[in-house]
Amino acid sequence: MIDQKKGASGAERAKDKPSHPKRFYKDVTIKDEPGGVTVLLDGKPVRAPGKAAFLLPNAVLAEAIAEEWRGQRARIDPATMPLTRLANSITDGVKGHEEAVIGDILNYAGSDLLCYRAEGPKGLVTQQTMHWDPIVAWAKQDLGAPMRLTEGVMHVTQPPESLEALRSRLQHFDSWSLAALHVMTGLSGSALLALSVALGRLSAEEAWGAGHVDEDWQISQWGEDKEARVRRESRRRDFSASARIFDLLRG
Repeated sequence: MIDQKKGASGAERAKDKPSHPKRFYKDVTIKDEPGGVTVLLDGKPVRAPGKAAFLLPNAVLAEAIAEEWRGQRARIDPATMPLTRLANSITDGVKGHEEAVIGDILNYAGSDLLCYRAEGPKGLVTQQTMHWDPIVAWAKQDLGAPMRLTEGVMHVTQPPESLEALRSRLQHFDSWSLAALHVMTGLSGSALLALSVALGRLSAEEAWGAGHVDEDWQISQWGEDKEARVRRESRRRDFSASARIFDLLRG
């Protein structure tokens, strides 16, 4: 649509505007409040996009998020604030909806990446076996959740008892941990890998590598273009921040 006053389309005008808002604050502090710890920008409390109070469970997490706000330059770039974005999603979308989040994680578990194996080439099969088999064995032994494996992409139904065992584990996590698990599950394609990080079986780096065996194999064969690398690094940053939540929650 043409703006009769400006003589330019909305899309064209949008291109002339910076994509990120200007930094509007100078000082970033944290403050104890009833029910949690909040982050203050020039003395005013941050609020989630839905306008709910932005309360963190402890000062360690609040300080980590405050550092993201302090690290912003002339403009605020949400891509460099993964903990803040995660806290927003928890405040606006996870609290009070924990069972729905658990259900979504279990949907991933029902078609978990680790259960779908390549038929070839041999090098890829070897990498999948090396990175994935120990976690599948751990899920069976420590989580009581044996998983069925298959070759190719045809769906294989997982045992209901295994999914219930995973549900039982997930129900022990609070809303913050569940949100972190959900992000890691979506980014890796594997609820088992996300749980392995949350429960200390793998480091975030190990889980990220395991979740990207197929992608890394393709890169080793064909290379990686710049745009794909940028997208991957953004996902990796979000994965690492979500994994960090578990340490921050322990204070």
